[in-house]
Amino acid sequence: MTSALEKVKNELLSWPGVKSKSHRFGGTEFDLNGREMGHMHGSSWADLPFPMDMRKDLVEKGMASPHHILPNSGWVTFHIRSEEDVETLIRLFKMQYERLGDKK
Repeated sequence: MTSALEKVKNELLSWPGVKSKSHRFGGTEFDLNGREMGHMHGSSWADLPFPMDMRKDLVEKGMASPHHILPNSGWVTFHIRSEEDVETLIRLFKMQYERLGDKK
């Protein structure tokens, strides 16, 4: 069975320009144009940085939680508990991809 991390990694690395590396605080980081899109801590959760207005909207809509360590920042934490969560996480990364892709 493919893990959530493997599924997300396979999808993200199929997008032009996305690169993967070890994250400085552990886990797997995904970058675009030299900027971090977010990182995953195994198949349990992911952390993604958004501008504060986008972060507030994502939290208000229940699509993500405030970051587990930096709750007042633009970072969000997304917990992976089901197959549906993997698809939602890929959508969050797609938002990052589109946002960061504009800043070449």
